[in-house]
Amino acid sequence: MHERIGVPSVETRSSWIIATVLLVILALSFGAPWITIVALKLIAAESDGLRAVPALATSLGWLGFGSGGIAMGYVAERIGVRSTVIMGALMICIGLALSIGGETWQLYVGQGLFVGFFGIGAMNAPFYVYVSRWFDRRRGSALALISSGSYVAGAVWPPIFERAVAYAGWRQTMLYYGLFEVAVVVPLAAIFLRPPPKLPPFGALGAMSATNTVMGWPPNLVFALLGAAGILCCVPMAMPQAHLPAFCSDLGILASHGAAMLSVLLGTAFLSRQFWGWVADRVGGLETVLTGSACQMIAMTAFMFTQDEVGLFTVSAAFGLGFAGIIPAYVLAIRELYPASQAFWRIPTFLLCSGGGMALGGWLAGVLYDHFGTYAPAFAAGVGANAINLVIVGTLVFRHRSRSPRFA
Repeated sequence: MHERIGVPSVETRSSWIIATVLLVILALSFGAPWITIVALKLIAAESDGLRAVPALATSLGWLGFGSGGIAMGYVAERIGVRSTVIMGALMICIGLALSIGGETWQLYVGQGLFVGFFGIGAMNAPFYVYVSRWFDRRRGSALALISSGSYVAGAVWPPIFERAVAYAGWRQTMLYYGLFEVAVVVPLAAIFLRPPPKLPPFGALGAMSATNTVMGWPPNLVFALLGAAGILCCVPMAMPQAHLPAFCSDLGILASHGAAMLSVLLGTAFLSRQFWGWVADRVGGLETVLTGSACQMIAMTAFMFTQDEVGLFTVSAAFGLGFAGIIPAYVLAIRELYPASQAFWRIPTFLLCSGGGMALGGWLAGVLYDHFGTYAPAFAAGVGANAINLVIVGTLVFRHRSRSPRFA
C-alpha cells in the first residue's frame, strides 16, 4: 500500500464526513449540465436541427469548469473553500437562468461561463485539492469517492430530468433546478467546509529528487505528458456520456430507456470507482490509469458494433466499469509525483486538460454526426484517441517502474 510509514495520520472520522459532504455538493452541481444533455434533441430543434449547438454548449461547460478550476483554485487558496463554493452555487443558478433566454449566445454563456467557469469550476478542482489534505493513507479512496459526484449526478438526474422536461419543458426544468442548487449547497458549505489539517510539503512517494526531476525527466515534461494523456482519454470518455440518449433515440429506443441507460452507465461508474480507489491505494496512480484506460478502449470499441437495446445496456455498464477510476487515479499520481505545495495549481491544470478532452469529445461527436448522419465515425475517432493515450501512459508506467523504489 502506498502510504507514509511511521508518520501519524491526519485521517479522522471528520475526514470522511467532509468527503461525503463534498460528494453530495458535486452530485448536485454536476446535475446542471445534464439538463442540456437530456434535452439535446429539443434544444437542437430550436437551433435549425443542429445537434452541434447544444453539444457545443455542453462542451463549453466542460471547458468552463476546467479552466475555472485553475482560477478558482487560486481563489480558494486565499479566501477558503467555503466562500468559493457558496459563490459557485449562486453562479450555477444564474447560468441556468441565463440559458433559458432563447438566444444561442445565452445558452453558450450560461453553460460555459456561469455554470462551468464560475460554478462547477469553483467546486470540482478545489475539492480535489481540499480533500487530498484531509487524507494521507487512503487518499486514493477519498479522491475516488468525491470524484464520483459527477456519476451520481448522471445516475440520479437524467431520468428525473427526462420526466420534468416532458412535463414542464427544458426551460422550467433549468430554472427550478438552479433554485434547488442554491437552497441545498449554500447551507452545506456554510456548515461543514472548514480549513483542512496541515500536511508535510512533500509527495507521498517522494518522487521528486534533489535534482528536481520526476522519474529522471524534467518535472514539467512529465506533467505535460500527463496532461496530453488526460485529453486523449477523455475524448472517448465524453462521447457516450454526452450522446447516449440521442444515439438510442436514433435506433428507435424510447427516450426514457435512453435516459435509464445513461443512469446505468454512470451508476456503474460510481460503484466501480470506489473499487478503483481501493486499487489505486495499493498499486499507485499511474498503474491504475493504464488499466482503466485499457478497459475503456475495449468498451468504446463495443459501442461501434452494438445496435440493440439489451446489448447497449450491457455495453453501457461495461463502459462505466472501465473508465470510472481514470481521473482520480491521475490526480493521485500527481500527488505521488509532485510536492503537496504544488497541488493547488497542478491538479486544476490537469483537470483543465481532462475537461478539455471531455469538451472536445462531446463536440466532436456532434459535428461528426451532423456530417455523416451516424455516430460510428465519432466512436472510431474515440477509439483512436484512446490508443494514443495507452502509448503515453504505458511509457510513463514503464519509466516509473524502472526509476522508483518499491514501497510497502
